[in-house]
Amino acid sequence: MAEAIETSKTRRVYLTLRDRISSGELTPGTRLPSEPDLAELHDVSRVTIRRALAELEREGLISRRPGAGTFITARMIKRPIVADLSNALAHLVEMGRSTDVRLLQFGYVDPSPEVAEALKLDDGEKVQRSVRVRIIDGEPFSYLVTHVPQRIGTTYSEAELGVQPLLTLIERSGVKVDRATQTITATLAGPDVAEALGIDIGAPLLALTRVVSDVKRRGIEHLAAFYRPDRYSFQMDLVRIDSGGDRLWSPVERLRMGVGLNGATAND
Repeated sequence: MAEAIETSKTRRVYLTLRDRISSGELTPGTRLPSEPDLAELHDVSRVTIRRALAELEREGLISRRPGAGTFITARMIKRPIVADLSNALAHLVEMGRSTDVRLLQFGYVDPSPEVAEALKLDDGEKVQRSVRVRIIDGEPFSYLVTHVPQRIGTTYSEAELGVQPLLTLIERSGVKVDRATQTITATLAGPDVAEALGIDIGAPLLALTRVVSDVKRRGIEHLAAFYRPDRYSFQMDLVRIDSGGDRLWSPVERLRMGVGLNGATAND
């Protein structure tokens, strides 16, 4: 229990100082107070301060100079990847091309009832299951678990999945990707995810579940994704429109595609 409390205090101090650096409150070249002063300021032990400073130094945000003190470096926190929710499928392919991937697991398994229902699989149909970690600038930011119907999964190899975006491989098989339904929530990191993303067990994560369908509304991919919130965020552009006398918000991409609030296209 005492160790868990100490870990929580360390993270609190680390995040507090990190936020002050990110916001520009602590500018490059600024000298931090001494360890005893920081311990008193944050009401923690010097051991906690040392651990928090060690994490900041590992990220390149501070430098500790013997006899001189601890200084904010010129390196700023990397900007997180921003996902455009209004154009999700295009973003998925682009992200696959602009980031690196580490393939942790690849195989064929019986799907869980949840996955089988989401993909509308036939009884006894297996799925190709993979676990991947996406990396940008040498640092992991997402943990991805995907299930694809076996009839599609057999069209690509483990080696190909390690270097090409999954949607590209699916489309190469002749499948016409049409739409995706996704749910975004928050969760806490379990042991496997925490280890893969380099975070503490129980750290907060963004969680996304996405089901991709083809033009016949058949499920072709089930994705469970976990993102580090300090390195990934979701964005949607909205515009105010008139609808029956009411002023409503509508996604910009939906208007560009000529889709009304009831989902009907401009040609209907």
